[in-house]
Amino acid sequence: MPRQLVECVPNFSEGRDAARIDEIVRTILAVPEVVLLDRESDADHNRSVLTFVGPPAAVADAAFRAVEKAVSLIDLTKHRGAHPRIGAADVVPFIPIEGVTLEDCVRLAERLGAEIWNKLKVPVYFYEAAAKRPDRVNLENIRRGQFEALVKEMGTVPERRPDCGDAVCHPTAGAVVLGARKFLIAYNINLGTPDVGIAKKIAKTIRFSSGGFRYVKSMGVTLASRNLAQVSINLTDFEQTPMHLVYETVRREAERYGVPVVGSEIVGLIPKKAIEMSAEYFLRYENFRPELVLEHRIAEAMTSRGGLPEFLDALAAPTATPGGGSASAAAAAMAAALGAMVTRLAKQDSSAFEDDRHFFTDAVERDAEAFQKVMAAYKRPKDERGPFVEEALHGAAEVPLEVFEHASAMQARLECLQIPAKFGSDLAVAKALTVAAKAGVLENVRINLDSIQDESFRASVESRLQACR
Repeated sequence: MPRQLVECVPNFSEGRDAARIDEIVRTILAVPEVVLLDRESDADHNRSVLTFVGPPAAVADAAFRAVEKAVSLIDLTKHRGAHPRIGAADVVPFIPIEGVTLEDCVRLAERLGAEIWNKLKVPVYFYEAAAKRPDRVNLENIRRGQFEALVKEMGTVPERRPDCGDAVCHPTAGAVVLGARKFLIAYNINLGTPDVGIAKKIAKTIRFSSGGFRYVKSMGVTLASRNLAQVSINLTDFEQTPMHLVYETVRREAERYGVPVVGSEIVGLIPKKAIEMSAEYFLRYENFRPELVLEHRIAEAMTSRGGLPEFLDALAAPTATPGGGSASAAAAAMAAALGAMVTRLAKQDSSAFEDDRHFFTDAVERDAEAFQKVMAAYKRPKDERGPFVEEALHGAAEVPLEVFEHASAMQARLECLQIPAKFGSDLAVAKALTVAAKAGVLENVRINLDSIQDESFRASVESRLQACR
């Protein structure tokens, strides 16, 4: 089954007490299969943003535990900060990363909402793709008036009725907003002035609701600790409205008021494609570093849980699996990864090589499983071994055969690539790995085929091998 990954980016109304955030983080880390990718706290906003990823069910479990802990720790009647909020756990979005859809994330949000109300008695609103009403797609509509207004109006103003739960505001934790959305970039631009009025005017100019850029939400806030005003921005579709376009607009607007831009910052993580689209502006990010790239952090986290060292240890172990077939599939996966790399560097479509990479990575496990089935079949009593062994051998030949076919198609794509000469050595390595992978899996096909009695199956395999030559 393909890997399924969901990202969750909950925002908590606490950015000054690190011990409280530590407690919330511990509840997330306690869930197996969930990896914490990032943690950001801001004292001026009095808000923390956590980013974690994992399989859908595990991520939902971690999100509930985090909300539960926040409800017990954070008292909004004592909370003051520059950022709008209606809840201790203010907003909890789910973002599809791999093997899941936006609709899957909507269902995840709905199940979590029911659990939060039933167990914690915190009313729930749904936004973005999970919204139940058109006016609740935008988060700012739900948060209008903040916690103070919500406490007064819930139960008396019909528009304030929650989507899940009774119209009873939690006295200290308020309400929580759950949703499903595409990847969002939280991007703040700091102005060289304490005049928040200028930041608010610029925010109004660029945000979509006031006639500005599509996919931009923004507001002006004060950074008291730095005596600066800030244009705080959410980019809900960076591919349609890229970061550098927003930055340049803010800079030009600030110049009209005689104010410089003194820096910008990323809150949370950012997709690498956003960086590729705005490469010339990297050095203007106050806090940019490679670890902020979403895909890099996921790769690091997943590698730390196993990855190549674990595979090589298993390969070197005195056991039959993984063996040559798995190693051959792994070589093909590396070739596909290099193919994806050089096409991206050359600004070409890398999707075919990414599909190959996922197929070959899966084939590493499938090859080992197929051989295990053969071994299990031979362990059966002799009088019933025959049909089980034959069926298992079919599977053991089929997996490397599929790898051979996919590797042959990938080899053809690699041969046809037209890329700059400076990427030639990487392309050459990819081709060499593909040749090695094909030779390896062909050995596996042959050795399994020699033990198969089914002549029609043997002929079918030979025909498929011939078609790839």
